[in-house]
Order: sequence, then structure tokens, then C-alpha cells
Amino acid sequence: MAPLIKHLYTADPSAHVFNGRVYIYPSHDRETDIKFNDNGDQYDMADYHVFSTDSLDPESEVIDHGVVLKTDDVPWVSKQLWAPDAATKNGKYYLYFPARDKEGIFRIGVAVGDKPEGPFKPEESYIKGSYSIDPATFVDDDGSAYMYFGGLWGGQLQCYQKGNNIFDESWSGPKEPSGEGVPALGPRVGKLTEDMLQFESEVQEITILAPETGEKILADDHDRRFFEAAWMHKYQGKYYFSYSTGDSHYICYAVGDSPIGPFTYGGRILEPVLGWTTHHSIVEFKRRWWLFHHDCELSGGVDHLRSVKIKEIFYTKDGKIVTEKPE
Repeated sequence: MAPLIKHLYTADPSAHVFNGRVYIYPSHDRETDIKFNDNGDQYDMADYHVFSTDSLDPESEVIDHGVVLKTDDVPWVSKQLWAPDAATKNGKYYLYFPARDKEGIFRIGVAVGDKPEGPFKPEESYIKGSYSIDPATFVDDDGSAYMYFGGLWGGQLQCYQKGNNIFDESWSGPKEPSGEGVPALGPRVGKLTEDMLQFESEVQEITILAPETGEKILADDHDRRFFEAAWMHKYQGKYYFSYSTGDSHYICYAVGDSPIGPFTYGGRILEPVLGWTTHHSIVEFKRRWWLFHHDCELSGGVDHLRSVKIKEIFYTKDGKIVTEKPE
């Protein structure tokens, strides 16, 4: 399928249905002379656009609502407005975004608006206790809200592996745990306060289990371990946590009975695409389920110039996600 947005390079699409429309909150790729590296310096994004549409047909009109937040608007940010997400609660809309602070450490901020397309006014400082990248928010049926986040290598999640939520400079760069029997480093989740602006309590690590053992997926299991791009959705009472495996380029999912896990690995949703990264969201719209993702087809394979695409997904009777409609 052709890119959904063609006049700008967009990546990491977080899609939500608000007021009967699909709103897309992507990162905005731009040209840069920074050479590709495993730390992700070439992804030098500086602002966010919001897009919306009332149809996901191939020829549907997608409205660009323009720049809703930029680096200069946020006092604590130094650079790199990476993959964002959005949520609504209490009649307000919240844009969550990662960026490097003045010391070069990734944090997660929040900006508030009265409409899903913004504009958004950022809070003066980042969310206390936040770190790493790729925030994804989920508001459950009872109104409880959660943020999922984390990314290895350039996303710095490996710098917090001691379990104390304190940054360890010695693990900076393209590193992660490894070795025989070593469990993979899990993403993080934090329950949000009622006003959606802070964590209610200290964030915790999410456990993703291997179905064949019932134990944590191992660090060297690169085809199944978490790397980045957390996402949460709910289907028939089950919680589906999906994510990117990073350097092995799959989108996978795991299923649990609670929004904070544990989750048991369920399978792959997306095979590798053109380009190094893969990042997604999943949303129900007009009784059909859609996978939003990106690739580098429009830029001819330039890794830091990506474009949003969509693909329909389906569920089997036993709740597995599949990419072809079951018979």
C-alpha cells in the first residue's frame, strides 16, 4: 500500500480514534547530514505535526493540522523529539513525547490541549521518574491510565537495568544485556495520575514470557525480545502488548490478563520492512482493526526518512493476531 502521508516524511505513527476520526501522531523526519549510527543520532526530529482522516480507504483525504509542538516550545528539551503518543481524559487531550534533556538524557514530557489536533501547551518540566523513549498511553475501561515506554541502544533503556530507575552512564550506546540464561530487559510501565501529568507511583519493569517455558524471554532471543516501540490495546477482555524487536526488525505481540502484565509472547504481526527501524500502533476503526507502521519506500530506502503506512489485521477465534482474514 502507498504511504498515507506523502508531502512530509513521517514515522512511528500512534493512531487513535477521537470524535469519530482517526488521528495520527507521528514523529516528523527531516533531512540531515548526520551519518547513520546505532545510537540513532541521524533521527534528528525537531517538531510534531498531527494528521487526521475520516476514512482509511486508499484514496482518503488526510488532513495535516500543522506543527503542534516544536523543540523551542519546551524549556527542558535540547534535541530529538522522537516517537510521540496521545490520549484523552477529563475532556482534555495529552501529547506525550520523548526528548533529550540539557544533559543529553532522554526524558518524557507531556503537553495539553483542548482538541485532538492541538495546539498543545507543554508542561515546564518532564514527567518525574520518566526516562528512555517511545511513550505509549492506554486508558482502560475503568478510567485508569498507564504509560508504557522504553527503547534500547540510543533509547538508553539499558542504562536503567539495575532496577533502581537511576541512569548508569557506563551502559550508554548500542548495548544491552546478553549471555547464556540472561533474561531480556523489559519495557517499563507506570500508572498515571488522575490529571495525566505524572506517575502515580514508581515505574516498574514489564515481564514478557516465553510460552514454551513460562519464563522470561532471554536477552539473546533477538527475534522475540523487546527492543522499543511499546503499544497497548485491548481485545475481548485481554491486554495485547506489542513491540518492535529492533535489530531483527519484527513487530511482535504478547497477551496478558492485566495492563501491567505479565504478558505471554503470541507471535509476529509484521515482518521486516524497507529501512532499519520498525514502529507501529494498532487501532479499531469502524469495526475493523488496523496496523499503522512505517517504511522507507518513499525516500528510496533512506533510513531516517520514513513514511506512514497502514495494513488491516485480524483475530482468530482463539484471539491470535493474523495478517490474513481467517476463513
